[in-house]
Amino acid sequence: MVKHNLENCTLIGDRGYIGAEYQLDLFSYSNINLSIPMRKNQHNDISFSKEKGKIRKRIETNFSQLHGQFLWNINHAKSFLGLATRILSKITAFTMIQYLNYFVFKRAINKIKTNLT
Repeated sequence: MVKHNLENCTLIGDRGYIGAEYQLDLFSYSNINLSIPMRKNQHNDISFSKEKGKIRKRIETNFSQLHGQFLWNINHAKSFLGLATRILSKITAFTMIQYLNYFVFKRAINKIKTNLT
C-alpha cells in the first residue's frame, strides 16, 4: 500500500521490516528508502542516526499517548462517518493540548497529563 502512494522518500520503520527483500521491493518500485534500526544481535555496520531515533521516539510517544489518554483503540461508532468524526476529534484534542503546552504554558509538548488550569 505504501509503495503505491509514496515515492522518492525515506521512511523510518520498525524492526519488523528488516527483511532485505521488502526493502528492495520498496526501493525498486517507488524509490523509497526504508531506514530501520538494527537489532542488537545483528552485526551490520548500517547506523541509525540519532536524529532518526528522536523522530521515531516522538512518533511512538504520540501513538502511545493517543492510545492511553484518548482510548484510541476503543470506539463504538456505528458508521464510517461516526468513526472518522471520533478519530478526528481525538487527534484535534491531542494537537490542541500540545499547542497549549508549547506556545501558551511554555511546557514540554508531550506532557498531556498535566492540568491546563
